[in-house]
Amino acid sequence: MENDSLTRYSEIIEKNRREIVLLRGAGCKWRRCAFCDYHLDFSSDEDSNFALNQEVLGQVTGKYGRLEVINSGSFVDLDRRTLGRILDISIEKKITEIHFECHWIHRGAVAALRKAFEAHGIQTKIKIGVETFDALYREQVLLKGIDETSPAKIAACFDEVCLLLGLDGQTEASMRCDIETGLAYFERVCINIMVENTTRIKPSPPVIDTFMKKLYPVYKDDGRVDILLNNTDFGVG
Repeated sequence: MENDSLTRYSEIIEKNRREIVLLRGAGCKWRRCAFCDYHLDFSSDEDSNFALNQEVLGQVTGKYGRLEVINSGSFVDLDRRTLGRILDISIEKKITEIHFECHWIHRGAVAALRKAFEAHGIQTKIKIGVETFDALYREQVLLKGIDETSPAKIAACFDEVCLLLGLDGQTEASMRCDIETGLAYFERVCINIMVENTTRIKPSPPVIDTFMKKLYPVYKDDGRVDILLNNTDFGVG
């Protein structure tokens, strides 16, 4: 399914200032997460994807020296020409730090990506969506597809982690545990509050209220924590 009406370039100016681009790939290979419909932003037309991505990447200025690349999946879902263009743009615009997203099942591809960018002095930061460190909830309810329970082992290939909060069954204690675990094992934590979408997983207003009253004040000014109350808070989507 192609979707060209999305906002695909923005700047994140509050914490860890960086530019961000939402590119389009061939589609998430896992595509089973019970809460996610982002994978609908894809196309099997590689030429069309590259043309779109090249246009989006043309907006990158390098003003912060950092760039985050997301694509409603993992970096492996991007075509080779797009990945090459990302590297070229990073070199041209003097990007020194670049962020990508990657599903657990593609962790074996991370080392080669790091090597390609670090050969040009560009540090890579790879973000994984864990959603919660409660492995039973994560796999039986969210269907995340991470066959590892140890946070340390999950973090071995990754630098940053996404959490999904505001769901039925979560509590102040469980959400705090997820955040603190993320901070203990990863450089940065990105908290996503569940919003209504097309999936069967729905946001829980009481749980979100608990987060806003008890946890948001604690972490909102933490420089290592990004909090997205809406899924477009980074300016793309």
